[in-house]
Amino acid sequence: MKNVFAINTNTYHGFTTDEAFEGIAAAGFKYIEIAAVRNWTEHVMPEWPQEKIDHVKQKAKELGLEIIAMSGHCDLSDPERLNDFRANMKLAHELGCKWIISSTGEAHFMKGEEGTEEKLIANIKTLLPDLEAYDMKLGIEVHGANYGTGEAVDRLVKGVGSPRVGVNYDTANVVFWGRSDPDVDLPTCVKDLNFCHLKDKIGMDNSWNFPAIGAGELHLLDLMKTMNDNGFTGPFSIEIEYTEEFDMREKREGDLDYANKLVKDSFDYLHAHGLI
Repeated sequence: MKNVFAINTNTYHGFTTDEAFEGIAAAGFKYIEIAAVRNWTEHVMPEWPQEKIDHVKQKAKELGLEIIAMSGHCDLSDPERLNDFRANMKLAHELGCKWIISSTGEAHFMKGEEGTEEKLIANIKTLLPDLEAYDMKLGIEVHGANYGTGEAVDRLVKGVGSPRVGVNYDTANVVFWGRSDPDVDLPTCVKDLNFCHLKDKIGMDNSWNFPAIGAGELHLLDLMKTMNDNGFTGPFSIEIEYTEEFDMREKREGDLDYANKLVKDSFDYLHAHGLI
């Protein structure tokens, strides 16, 4: 397996950018998907002063980390949010990213995805010149009420019809949002994947329980093999979202140690299986 393994810094929701980078590096990972999600996980944002953005770049360099992707979620069905996403793309390019990720609606606020599928496809097509200019790929995440399966997202990807746009397959969201089994859903879209959120889950239902990689019930090793057997060469970006209670509340003493432990547990699981 030649894929790289990154950590999505949304794993460190509620913690600082420096804390996230330090925990990721200490666990042994070398690659980062940085979260730039407004009003949620703002580990870097396009309106930040340049010196603050430069600090993010320098911190990654000091720790031997490479920022390869940005989680830049915006409501792609809202024309007013498309310029926000363009700003995210520009920043992602400055950081050296080759992938940018977005759900179709607002990722964590259960809203968006307004209008028809045709309108959403048309909006995404307007982003193609920017993706071309920045030599970047857009991964549309399996997420939300309307696009909670890979099969649904793949309709958008095929509608856009560009090699710059593919499915970002989230292995746990397909259960949580799509009420589906990734073992069944993945083959419907596997040829159009360009990114993967590797996320485990406890409970094959819509309960919020996303533990360390290897600590849940999903057949992640089999899913990764299916992706690779079908030509997937993009990154696996690990995302841990714990329980709803832990993820949503204000962080307190001991929480950072717990997050760091689950990140290290995920690294150890991958290492034990010869993947990293």
